Amino acid sequence: MHLGPSGAREFVKAFLQRYEKKADAEVWLFPPTVSLEAVAAMVTDRAEVRVGAQDVYWEEKGAYTGQTSTGMVTEAGGSAALVGHSERRHVFGETVEETGKKTRALLAAALTPVFCVGEKLDEREAGNTPTVVREQLSALEGLDSAELARVVVAYEPVWAIGTGAVATPGDAEEVHSAVKEWFGQRGVVDLKVLYGGSVKTSNVAELISQPSIDGVLVGGASLDPVGWAELVAVRPD
Repeated sequence: MHLGPSGAREFVKAFLQRYEKKADAEVWLFPPTVSLEAVAAMVTDRAEVRVGAQDVYWEEKGAYTGQTSTGMVTEAGGSAALVGHSERRHVFGETVEETGKKTRALLAAALTPVFCVGEKLDEREAGNTPTVVREQLSALEGLDSAELARVVVAYEPVWAIGTGAVATPGDAEEVHSAVKEWFGQRGVVDLKVLYGGSVKTSNVAELISQPSIDGVLVGGASLDPVGWAELVAVRPD
């Protein structure tokens, strides 16, 4: 919940002045819904920069006050949306069933779902990370391989978000590998899995050097356009 339309425009202007296009990377921006159109309008000539919503609702229209439909996202210039972000799950009570509905709505609208999974600290300490992640992925059961291939997954251990704690590259790699195995068992061999959880310029290179980590989902470190431009320019060690 940062930056209304005018602040978002200033952010994107400052970011684009410092970020040079990289042939091997895409940058995705997920502003608040009220700023989605403003941001999308500023990157229409930058194919490597995509814009998405932080959340969507699965119904196309109706009396759902405060919700945002996939059609609204498309009209505003978005091409993706987050699904099941940890705050949606643990602050707003979003269920596994609801994440499945949102993912299906996005796929039907030709938008990219960025499907977030991750465990809380007590679940990690109990050794339940694999079970938690599999349960969250169960929302995608029933999708065929072509549909699953259009999903991007983000692993964000809840205990590492905004705390400064980071899963070790090896720990993150283990979960990413397991996620790719889950998709592989369902016919998807080219899946992108991102890591999110206190990512910053000082640790991003080591994280993305892991073979199963394809990118990062960044929160706090993305709020400064100058620092964000520096972070997304980092390459693997």
